Amino acid sequence: MIKNNDWNHFFEEQSNQTYFGTLQANIKNSRNKPERVFPPEEQVFNAFEATSPKDIKVVILGQDPYHGFGQANGLSFSVSKGQKIPPSLRNIYKELALEYPDFGTPKHGDLQPWAEQGVLLLNAVLTVEESNANSHKDFGWHIFTDNAIRYVSDHCSNVVFILWGAFAQKKEVLIDAEKHSILKSPHPSPLSARRGFFGCDHFKAANAYLESKGKTKVNWNLP
Repeated sequence: MIKNNDWNHFFEEQSNQTYFGTLQANIKNSRNKPERVFPPEEQVFNAFEATSPKDIKVVILGQDPYHGFGQANGLSFSVSKGQKIPPSLRNIYKELALEYPDFGTPKHGDLQPWAEQGVLLLNAVLTVEESNANSHKDFGWHIFTDNAIRYVSDHCSNVVFILWGAFAQKKEVLIDAEKHSILKSPHPSPLSARRGFFGCDHFKAANAYLESKGKTKVNWNLP
């Protein structure tokens, strides 16, 4: 299911629960239908493959994968190279440029380099039907990813949880605020970015917190 052995304990815990079998059956049934499902099967757990629990510095929560062909790559807010950069990610880049004047705005939306530095880019739902946003929200993914958030909160120390928008902020109850830093703002979507996302300084704040805890800061530049 996943090649990154550092998550074995978590995945074994989940696979032994009743909901997980139902979740797997729901996904299998969906992939057997004519409608395409994204991301590709081998990328569904990409957030976990790219970032081991012991390396997690930052968690950025998203809602569900992009539902256009070729977009989703298993990382929240990220799209595969060659795809048009989505509006929310464009606004994330704008905020980075506000915080870091030397930030070079990328010509792609692949956030894999962040993941490789310890940024867990986790969507609450990990699969979606083409052109049907949030179509897999009732499959059981929320149980899985809520448990993942709790697992990180319980087993890691001094992690920055970045919660953009009302949906992500509902997950705050899963996080031990005494062990971790929680940053909240409106969502970077064009509908809400100007209500407080722009100017939130979350990228600088995250690095300041990490450095205060003796951790290496994240290089937010994307090659």
